[in-house]
Amino acid sequence: MKEECLICKQPLEYLEEGILMECAICHKKENSKTRCVNGHYVCSECHTKGMDSIIGLCLNEHSKNPIEIINKMMSQPFCHMHGPEHHVMVGAALLTAYHNAGGELELEKALMEIYRRGKEVPGGACGFWGACGAGISTGMYLSIVTKSTPLETKTWGLCNQMTGKALGKIGELNGPRCCKRDSYLAILEAVKFTEEHLGISMETKEFFCTRSDQNNQCLKHNCPFHGEKEMPKKKKVAFICVHNSCRSQIAEALGKHLAADVFESYSAGTETKPKVNQDAVRIMKTLYGIDMEQTQYSKLIGEIPEPDFAISMGCNVECPFIGRPFDDNWGLEDPTGKPDSEFEKIIAEIEKRVLELKERLRG
Repeated sequence: MKEECLICKQPLEYLEEGILMECAICHKKENSKTRCVNGHYVCSECHTKGMDSIIGLCLNEHSKNPIEIINKMMSQPFCHMHGPEHHVMVGAALLTAYHNAGGELELEKALMEIYRRGKEVPGGACGFWGACGAGISTGMYLSIVTKSTPLETKTWGLCNQMTGKALGKIGELNGPRCCKRDSYLAILEAVKFTEEHLGISMETKEFFCTRSDQNNQCLKHNCPFHGEKEMPKKKKVAFICVHNSCRSQIAEALGKHLAADVFESYSAGTETKPKVNQDAVRIMKTLYGIDMEQTQYSKLIGEIPEPDFAISMGCNVECPFIGRPFDDNWGLEDPTGKPDSEFEKIIAEIEKRVLELKERLRG
């Protein structure tokens, strides 16, 4: 799916000079150099809608590997193949991994700050400023970690060196831009720089990009992350219950949140409800910072891709029929209409089973 424009999916074009454009979504008017070949312009605010879910994702993350963390962000609905969301994501992944690796940091406060700073770097900065936002995000990350300001001495120098290292690595490959490739390059430089200058060792391991088919301008084998071997395609997992309003929706959300690097998560039912269970929405938002209503809705089995692995959430009255046997039945009670404590108990059990499934399918 090589889609670039959020409106018509057609390729983007970049003008030499900014002109007044109207956002096709919110109708705000502002100067820009970027639009699609059909003339559609989408402002940064609309392009990154839902990006605030990064905060909750990172606060619940335990990995010391920033590549692993940013890949989870890249699998979220707010993240597109290219866009200014990467200017926040790089720094957020680094701050989270730094914290988990033992770095002293008030993580929530730091994430809010990288969110504010990263959003100030516009899309297209790589070509129009000569400074990729992913590279700039590494300097922001180091500035937050070292509490640097324009009046500092050594930390001021380190932050500028960090940005220079990242931008230099990104520039070595030449263009066209790829927000995924440039984010990976920036992060790997930051991991090395952090260990050398701050003594904090984050984790990395060999990986390959799985999004080549989504990028019209992919460098293919000239990209260090393309590799001779592509990563295997992720399996599709479907969580099924009768109405697709509560347990299966929770499982889909936790699957995307905790296991997006291993499998794709879907949910469906044999009947539908007008909206997702509001108690489940409220409690999931409190526990994980996930707003299920942003990207999920009650849907029928025929509306999702054919799964490789189908799980019944549990049958209270009748089991839904999906045209073939289920691969597993989790046998979970429906907490609808029960106290919050019952919801929390079921959510905890679903989290446990999602993580077990992740390890099972990883092998």
